[in-house]
Order: sequence, then C-alpha cells, then structure tokens
Amino acid sequence: MEPEEFDSDVLRQFVLAFKKGKLKPIVKSQPVPKNNKGPVKVVVGKTFDAIVMDPKNDVLIEFYAPWCGHCKKLEPVYNELGKKYKNEKNLVIAKMDTTANDVTNDHYKVEGFPTIYFAPKDKKNNPIKFEGGDRDLEHLSKFIEEHATKLSRTKEEL
Repeated sequence: MEPEEFDSDVLRQFVLAFKKGKLKPIVKSQPVPKNNKGPVKVVVGKTFDAIVMDPKNDVLIEFYAPWCGHCKKLEPVYNELGKKYKNEKNLVIAKMDTTANDVTNDHYKVEGFPTIYFAPKDKKNNPIKFEGGDRDLEHLSKFIEEHATKLSRTKEEL
C-alpha cells in the first residue's frame, strides 16, 4: 500500500480490494532491458516469470549482488558459459541483481551470493540449486549437461 494520503477511508478501500483479490503486488524491479540479446540474459523483477518460469526453456539463473566479490569473480566465467551455450534454442543462461529486483517465486531462495539454480522446463517449481562444485566453466557446464532436458549439441569429449 502506497497511498498519497492516509486515512480510514483509504485503509478501508485497500482492505476491501485485498479481500476481493483485486490488488496487484508491488514488485521491486529495475527497468526491463531494451536490448537483452547477449549470451547471458538479464532478468529483472518484472521479467522473472516470463524468462525463468517459461515452460519452453531450461534456465540457469544466477542471483547476484553487484558488490559481491565472489559474484565479480564469477562474471567472466558466467559470460563464457553463456557464449558456450548461446546456440541452444531450449536453454537460457540468465542473471539477476537480487539487490535491485524481487524474486517473484518462493521456490528460488537466495540466502547468499551468488546463488545459482537450474530450472528445468518441466519442473519450474522444483529448481536444482548448484552446490558443492567449483564455480568454473567445467563444473557449471557439467551441471547444465546433467540437468538439461534437451541439448542439441553432442557432449564434448573430455
């Protein structure tokens, strides 16, 4: 509730609208990027559902904070990962600044930075958290290959 003037009538109208289910939640969001064609898609609060929850694509999403040292160290690796998989039609590599945007789905818990989830296209409400591996190209690629529902490219020989 963000009223210009606050009084009992404004509060009454707000409560009635809430009870009728007519309120839209206020979502903290940066502006939607005009150009989002890079190998790593930028997700904001307003585009979380459209990109991450899209049932046509698997999505690897990194939740980060711009001031986080681990996140800054991961950025070039994550960009390489995006380039490696940029031709995959059914896979999106994405990132979201969680300090400036709300995560609009409770299944994506962010308790530290960076937090990385893989959201399979058929299990959006059961994302797989990346844990325990090094945050390098090899381990992140292996994580994607393990969980992707469909990759067009053949697995590379090690």
